[in-house]
Amino acid sequence: MVATSNDVMPDIELYQPTDEANALALAASLGNEGWLLGGGQDTFGWLKDRNKIATAMIELTQVDAWKGIRETADGIEIGAVTTLTDIANDPLVQSRYGLLATAAGKVASPQIRNVGTLGGNLVQDARCWYYRRGLDCYRAGGNLCYADSPEGLNREHAIFGASRCVAVSPSDTAPALVALDATMVISSSSGQRTVPAQDFFVGPARDIENMTVLNDGEILTAVRIPNTWANAEFYFEKVADRNVWDFALVSIATAMKVSGGTVQDARVAAGAVECVPRRLQAVENALRGQQRSEQLADQVASIATNGAQPLNYNHFKVPLLGNLVKRAVRG
Repeated sequence: MVATSNDVMPDIELYQPTDEANALALAASLGNEGWLLGGGQDTFGWLKDRNKIATAMIELTQVDAWKGIRETADGIEIGAVTTLTDIANDPLVQSRYGLLATAAGKVASPQIRNVGTLGGNLVQDARCWYYRRGLDCYRAGGNLCYADSPEGLNREHAIFGASRCVAVSPSDTAPALVALDATMVISSSSGQRTVPAQDFFVGPARDIENMTVLNDGEILTAVRIPNTWANAEFYFEKVADRNVWDFALVSIATAMKVSGGTVQDARVAAGAVECVPRRLQAVENALRGQQRSEQLADQVASIATNGAQPLNYNHFKVPLLGNLVKRAVRG
C-alpha cells in the first residue's frame, strides 16, 4: 500500500460554476484552498509531481462572461478564459494588436494553445526546476535559492531584479500586454478593480511567494487593451531551445509609432530576463524622436543590457537581449 500511495490521486473537490456570481462566491468562501483552474496545463503538472496538493478546484472555463473578445469604445476586452488559439486567430486582434496575436501563437504547442487560456498563461507559477521539484527554496518558504548557488543550474534564470529568488516570469503573452499598455480586470465577491499590466506582476523583493498582485478570493477575469497602440508597428520574437513547447530563454515585444523613418513613440518589454516582464523604459526614451538607423539600434541595444547581473550559466542572455532589441528596432 505504501509503495502505490504516490500513484493514487488525492481527493479533490471540483466546482464548475457557470455564472460569474457563483464563481466569485466560491473563490471567496474557499480562499487559498480553492485552486483556480483555467486550461489546467500548469495545474496538472503540479499535481502529477505531488509538489502541491489542492483540496478544492474551481474550474472557470464554463463562465461565459469571462470568454471571448469584445470591441469596446476604447479598444478591446478579452475574457481571461479565452483560449490562446482563439486569441492568436482572432481577426480583430490580428489586425489591430498583432503583437498579442503573435505572442499567443508562440506559447508551447498547438494542443496546449487549444486549451490554455490567456489568464492561465499570465498567472502561471515560476518554472524553476528546484521549486517545481518541491525543494524548500525561498519561494517555497525555505531560506535558500538553489539556482543561485555555486553549484546551481541557472541557465534559464534572471539577469535582472533578483532578490533571493532568481526565477523568471514564464508567460509569453505578458511582455506583449505590457508593451500594449493593457489593463488587468480583477474581480472578487466584493467588487472589481483594475491594475495596469506592468503593475500586475510582482518581483520577489515585494512578494517572494506570489508572482502577481492577486489576493485570495480574487480572479483575473479580463484584459483590456486600449486603442493607444492599435495598428502600431509591432515586433515579437521568442528565442527558445525548441520552437514548440519550450519556455523562452529571452523574448522581446515592441510597439512603435514610426513616421517618415522617425520613431514617434515606443513601448519595449522583455521576457524571461526578470521575475516580471521587464519594461525597457530607458530604451523607449532613447528611441523617441530618433531616426531609425543601424546606429540607433546599436545604441539602444547597449542601453537594454545596462545593469544586467548574469549568473554562472546564463551570461548568453546579455548579448541575446541586446540583439533582440536591435532586431526590433530594425523592424
